[in-house]
Amino acid sequence: MKLSIALLLTAGSATAFAPSSLVHSSYSRHLNLATKSDFCKHSALCMSAAEANVAESAAIADKDTDATATSEFPPILQELREVAMRLHTREQAPREGKAEEPKKPAEPHVPTQADYLQFLVDSYVVYVALEEIVNEVDALAPFRNSGLERTQALETDIAYMCEKFDLQRPDAGKAGSMYAAQLKNMIKSDEDVPEFMCHYYNFYFAHLAGGRMIGKQMSKLLLDGEALEFYKWGENVNGLKDTVKGQIEELAKGWNRQERDSCIDATAAAFMGGGGINGYLYGRNPH
Repeated sequence: MKLSIALLLTAGSATAFAPSSLVHSSYSRHLNLATKSDFCKHSALCMSAAEANVAESAAIADKDTDATATSEFPPILQELREVAMRLHTREQAPREGKAEEPKKPAEPHVPTQADYLQFLVDSYVVYVALEEIVNEVDALAPFRNSGLERTQALETDIAYMCEKFDLQRPDAGKAGSMYAAQLKNMIKSDEDVPEFMCHYYNFYFAHLAGGRMIGKQMSKLLLDGEALEFYKWGENVNGLKDTVKGQIEELAKGWNRQERDSCIDATAAAFMGGGGINGYLYGRNPH
């Protein structure tokens, strides 16, 4: 049982951001461990933010048909999805994937409570950075207090994990610290907003998609079924996602082609940043 859950976690933690050999060859060694199971093939556990939200993106595109008919560009989330899907393998995305199939490790890592705690701590420092940037940059004002914020929930969960399992709160590891620093150094003016929004979208929405399934599997494996606050957004999650996606599209309406390309071209880096933190769940990152 533990081995089968570990397999699912390994696949899910990697493909929540779905980096491939087109992004980082050593990272991609850990992808697709459970893709032969029917559950893994068809569940959000093996989907990136782009894959898990294909239907939602299509719905948004339909809603925006009148607006985009006279627009110079398609919806930005549609463009982000197209690039993201090309970073998948053919096994992950048969029609659109272009990445090479990675090699599978001989034995999957079985995560521990300490691994999970480190994942939560590193996630926390990245969400702190994201929230600070949103609160400091005027152009990002529509995204303040959006309901996606995770820092308070993570503070609660980290304290719970430390008390429940008699663990000491670790310092943020290399993966989280480096990605948080990258985000803070990224945005110096409004001109940097498009690039930042790629990271914002991928990090938050990967957690809302495949990340939720990872949380369920970690709960079964490590927490006796206890659900963490990190994975709770209230009852209307789809409404929350639709609202924020609409705000992203509204912001992008003012972008020229160069600014849109700046956003789209950041996809691989966004996958690497999030994927590095997920590495704690399958033994790639020592701590």
